[in-house]
Amino acid sequence: MHIGLACLIFAYVLSQFYRAFLAVLAPVLKADLGATAADLASASGYWFLAFALMQIPIGEALDRVGPRLTASVLLGIGAAGAALFAAATAALHIKIAMILIGIGCAPVLMASYFVFARTYSAALFGTLAAATVGIGSFGNIASSLPLSAAIEAFGWRATVWGLTAITAATALAIALFTRNPAPAAAPAGERGSLLDLLRMPTLWPIFAMMAVCYTPIAGLRGFWVGPYFADVHGYDEAGIGAVGLWIGIAMVIGNFAYGPAERLFRGRKALIFWGNAMTVLCLFGLWGLATAPPWIATLCLIGIGFFGASFGIVMAHGRAFLPAHLMGRGVTLLNLCGIVPIGIAQIVTGRIHQTIPPDPPAAPFAAIFLMFAVTTALGLFAYLWSQDRAD
Repeated sequence: MHIGLACLIFAYVLSQFYRAFLAVLAPVLKADLGATAADLASASGYWFLAFALMQIPIGEALDRVGPRLTASVLLGIGAAGAALFAAATAALHIKIAMILIGIGCAPVLMASYFVFARTYSAALFGTLAAATVGIGSFGNIASSLPLSAAIEAFGWRATVWGLTAITAATALAIALFTRNPAPAAAPAGERGSLLDLLRMPTLWPIFAMMAVCYTPIAGLRGFWVGPYFADVHGYDEAGIGAVGLWIGIAMVIGNFAYGPAERLFRGRKALIFWGNAMTVLCLFGLWGLATAPPWIATLCLIGIGFFGASFGIVMAHGRAFLPAHLMGRGVTLLNLCGIVPIGIAQIVTGRIHQTIPPDPPAAPFAAIFLMFAVTTALGLFAYLWSQDRAD
């Protein structure tokens, strides 16, 4: 079980890498393929939408056939998407490739959470969930300065071909080493469905928090950091990679901090609320200081990376209300609420960037930062009506 979990968690490192690597690749894809910022923002959005749309069938599959087959088969599709990316000759190929990679990455975190929920005590779930996201955030670090160094040394196509091989090998390892936990029995006469979950009013404020807790940092670190620092501050791939590295480190530290902080707060609601309130503050700071020197924007983004790392603990808050026999469908429904808004946000922000004239160059980016700030504040307001629960 431990080897299988290690394989799933490494696959999640790849998932975090793929959702963020377009920020560094943006300049070279623009030069080689003629891909625009809107093209690449859409490609990033398609990754998240494909990832999200797979959550419902993945939840069913986890409950029925288990994580081994679910994760290994889909990650194999992701490897095919990486191969298409490496061979791309047009922006359309990048978009299709990102859809396939999104499908491949979709099950790996939820498969890990499914194993945690079925194998370990409920009291450990929040810590394990946050730690997994923290380890996965090393993928964010790898997609920053290390990626820019690999592109400079080997070229972007050879680098992505190498990622294809790593992804395919990870899918095979999951198939070989992951073991499915014992199934949970449903209450007598109850099979259960998503409708049972949607009829639980306690989950809806948590759905709202899931919708905004990860969207800003995923959208900014996943793509907009690259165009913003290139267009406004004149950074090249190495400079963008360095900024991404600092954000990635902040995300790793933040994810590992949220687990122990849960014990200090003696509950989840206050921790989640105040952590995301700080995220909103940093987002408004980024909006108001979009034309300031680049070190100020970097500090704001580091703050968003740290305080915006609450995904695992929000997931743990929702998981505390899930019936055991609906665990697979429940965690994937929560994940769906967390991922769909990112895909939509990336497409919308691409349109914002196209629509607002770059006079000054920071103007379209300031509008994007404001959108993330306002939507996160709205989700945080809805979360006030949530019920706290600690395991």
